[in-house]
Amino acid sequence: MSDPTPPDHHPGPSVSEGHAVSEDDAVSEGHAVSDGPAVSEGPAVSEDHAVSEGSAATGAGASGVPEGGSSHVREEGRAAAAAGSAALRAAACDLVDVGILIHEAAAHATAALTDRAVLAALPRSLATGCLTQRALLRTVTHAEGLGYAITGSRLAALAAKAGAMAGAESLAVRVLATSLRLRITAVTLDHPELAADPMLGRLIQAAAEDRDLEALRSLRALLKDRGAVRTLSALAPVFGEVLALRALLDENPLNDATAWLIATGRGFATADPITGMSNRAVAVLDTGEGAARRVEPGVPLNDQGSLLAFLGNISALGTKGRVLIQSVEGPDGVVRHVVQAPGMRAGTPDNDSPQDLLGAFSSAVLDSSPYSRALARAVEDYDMPEGAEMALIGHSAGGAAIMNLAQDPGFCARHTVTHAVAVGAPIDFKKPADPRTWVASVTNQHDIIPTLDGQGAGGCFDLHPDWYVVDYFDATHLFPLCHSIEHYMANLADDLPEARATIDERLAPYRGRVVRSQAYLLFDRVPYPEGFPFLTVPTRSEGTAELPVRCQEGSAFTAYFAADAVAAAELLQGSGLGPAAGFGGRALVALHVAWNRRTSVGAYRELHLGVVLPDPWRRGWADLLRAADRRRSGWFTVASAVDRADVASMVARLWGGVPYELPMRVGLTGGAVNVSVGDLLSVRGRLGPWVPLGDRDLVGYARDGGTVLRSCVRTRGRGRAHPAPGARLGVALRSHPLADAFRRLGLDGARPLLCLTSHARRTLTDVAVPVLIT
Repeated sequence: MSDPTPPDHHPGPSVSEGHAVSEDDAVSEGHAVSDGPAVSEGPAVSEDHAVSEGSAATGAGASGVPEGGSSHVREEGRAAAAAGSAALRAAACDLVDVGILIHEAAAHATAALTDRAVLAALPRSLATGCLTQRALLRTVTHAEGLGYAITGSRLAALAAKAGAMAGAESLAVRVLATSLRLRITAVTLDHPELAADPMLGRLIQAAAEDRDLEALRSLRALLKDRGAVRTLSALAPVFGEVLALRALLDENPLNDATAWLIATGRGFATADPITGMSNRAVAVLDTGEGAARRVEPGVPLNDQGSLLAFLGNISALGTKGRVLIQSVEGPDGVVRHVVQAPGMRAGTPDNDSPQDLLGAFSSAVLDSSPYSRALARAVEDYDMPEGAEMALIGHSAGGAAIMNLAQDPGFCARHTVTHAVAVGAPIDFKKPADPRTWVASVTNQHDIIPTLDGQGAGGCFDLHPDWYVVDYFDATHLFPLCHSIEHYMANLADDLPEARATIDERLAPYRGRVVRSQAYLLFDRVPYPEGFPFLTVPTRSEGTAELPVRCQEGSAFTAYFAADAVAAAELLQGSGLGPAAGFGGRALVALHVAWNRRTSVGAYRELHLGVVLPDPWRRGWADLLRAADRRRSGWFTVASAVDRADVASMVARLWGGVPYELPMRVGLTGGAVNVSVGDLLSVRGRLGPWVPLGDRDLVGYARDGGTVLRSCVRTRGRGRAHPAPGARLGVALRSHPLADAFRRLGLDGARPLLCLTSHARRTLTDVAVPVLIT
């Protein structure tokens, strides 16, 4: 590996993470073992100093001492492990200093070797000059010197990368690798389950010895034996150190800078430590100025301020793209404000929410992200007085976003950020703009997310001596369970009473009655008006309904069947429409089911059964491909049903005919359909392969006395066509006009010829209009 030139500042050594700090800078108990919950306690520590705590555990999982052993033996075992861990971390930190000094010496030697003035003076004293240059060259390229340690200029950097690709190593790299190995060993003393696991031990040892093939085999064996979740959870305490060690020793020059940053604790990991792909190159894809829109919280909120109350609000809001701002009247009668930010929103990696996966990544990597900018917009809209005091509290990506807000000088010039509390968040390399801001960080050592900045349980640096740091571990090792806000709340409530009490004591000005609450839905950028432009149309009121009916969010399933041609002709008789579209002596019929989840008349489900018709005036198939406003072909509605009595009369006006009122279920998940209409009929089964197809407009005809009505549904959304569906339609034996219509067409037990689905669509539907057929 090549040696990247590090920044000038190097943080000093810190106490071992996972333990309380004693007066003699020794390390006390890291993980208490008892029959009930307990918390590791040490001598008093200044509240302005960073503190790390070990959580309670039961059984032998924490200390490796059997439960049946004497308490004295267990205490001695824990003390010895803690002392050993502290000594290893201190030695690791000293080695980092040594490695940096070696790197600086290599930089000076490289500079002297390539100095133009020195090279120009060589002819004046050729013998002495050549000996000097030879000595310098051996110093920065030979194993008996500083190893392959060329560094400094651009040309030197290229030479260093070439050497790394060839497998050459510098003395500084070997020293830092030793430091990382010591840190891994220190973590195994805190987490004896790592040392007791032979499969995990083989993986860590292979990575430490730069045996990539063996490491890959060990990883595959672990994944096969335990699955991805358990493997990742088991590796979590040493995840960052193992990746950094591999990056230091491999032949990939692109990840060298990241390995150096992780090993020395000098900054955020700037690239993926495996491939070397730049983190910022990915993060900058998350663009947007940020926006916030007021919404109702939709969940009960706590009406008193405290750490657990604020975290409880974050849990109640969930990961749905929402944040909360509350105003709290403190014990002194002053109203202060609390911003509460949840973690990543589930769904696609990049959507219109700054809480998506890409937003979470950019919040951790960048100093400003759409999430933090959207938070600032929410604070602006909340209209709190300029200079008002506020506390920022966030979980996961929300913790990174609130720290970005706290380190924004412009934001801090308008508002007084007194506290920032981040739970389960990667914030080690973020720093508040206002030095008076009190920062607390709470992290579980088995939680992968806080280690994304490169610093985890094996860290040996005191990066923030003025922060309150709670870095603990408990009996729950599974990720992502240990990352959930509910799990952190349970730990703070039951296992970390001292940490909770300390944070609550510092949040005392915010512990009082909540006098105002406002939730916000966040966006990457200012959203379009809802439904714009498709649903932005003139509306009118007719009775209790507002027309046309506008559906903001819905899904639909349409299946085409080959039906009895005689029965289809009988159903069309007297309408003036026909003949039915068909082939091979069979008529084509359509079953359309829609779940309109969010409409101008509320949510409802509907079903329509129709005989497919070509153009009633010109006859021909080509018309079926036209948009609804130019299409004359459609289906003749045989029967309809809805699941809400109060919309039945409106649906009759939209489609013609009187629909039956029946309970319905519409499911389109996992590549399968599950539709049921009361206990009368169902369509269930796999939908099979699909090709993309835009959601199709719908045209229907119906008979109202002697009049033929034409209905039209305009749709927008992505659809799929399933040319070989495996679903099957079933009709119950009981008598009902809807079931009778399906049986009459011979559809009981039929498989569809073609299915069309749309999982997310918008629709615009107006009343059916009379048309003259003849």
